[in-house]
Amino acid sequence: MSSSVNSIKKMCVVGAGQMGIGIGLVAARVAKLEVQFVDSNPVQLEKGLSFLDKLLVKDVAKGKCTEDERAEVRSRITSVSAISQISSADFVVEAVSENVELKRKIFAELSESLPENTILATNTSSISITKIASAAKKPENVIGMHFMNPVPVMKLVEIIPGLQTSQATLDTTLDLARKMGKTTAMSQDVPGFIANRLLMPYINEAIIALQEGIATKEDIDTTMKLGTNNPMGPLTLADFIGLDTCLAIMKVLHNDLGDSKYRPAVLLQKYVDAGWLGVKSGKGIYEYPAKN
Repeated sequence: MSSSVNSIKKMCVVGAGQMGIGIGLVAARVAKLEVQFVDSNPVQLEKGLSFLDKLLVKDVAKGKCTEDERAEVRSRITSVSAISQISSADFVVEAVSENVELKRKIFAELSESLPENTILATNTSSISITKIASAAKKPENVIGMHFMNPVPVMKLVEIIPGLQTSQATLDTTLDLARKMGKTTAMSQDVPGFIANRLLMPYINEAIIALQEGIATKEDIDTTMKLGTNNPMGPLTLADFIGLDTCLAIMKVLHNDLGDSKYRPAVLLQKYVDAGWLGVKSGKGIYEYPAKN
């Protein structure tokens, strides 16, 4: 049987990128859990923890927390470089790139290393939970927990049970999301779930409009911001999300649903091929000069 939310004291986050760091920070700060990050890339792990420290220092400067509270949150956070080094975990969130085979490999490793009642959640934004769960020893303990970026700011978490997910796993995950201060929305285990089934075709169509010369990137974004009251234009949003992530999700939608309306824009593929991934690479649809 899966753990109840009251028995969850320690979370492990696999992947110390922007999403993983955000999830771990909210778990440590809001839910007051012990958090252990796992990332096999030492450069990424150091970069992620440095980013977390900067977020905490910024919160102190803005009066969102005291220095003592910052130190208390930081004391709950540790890191290791391999799944085999995880000391213990009641709940795991995997937050690596959108690669189904990588995720399945991680879930198989987690199953070997952790107690069988540990809940294993994936932060995938589009990949089948059922397919990921089949790599685990106890697929009934696997669930989708899709946080939105940036995690400390965005209130929503999509909760996606796979075909095998038990009611106990679902209930505990819903309770944990609320304990982390999030609002939940439930989705069936279908490609893209709710958010990306709607968002990614919108972004992809905006890139097609740019590709076809219908308008400039600035005019596309301005039209959607001021004409439809969106806080950010679709092309700016794509850069913020990461063009590689957008492409990966569009490929999942296209391959798994088989409908040509989900075919990724040729220009999107070109940007990714060029290494122009958006904000994180300094150049995407727009350019982002390095800050001094």
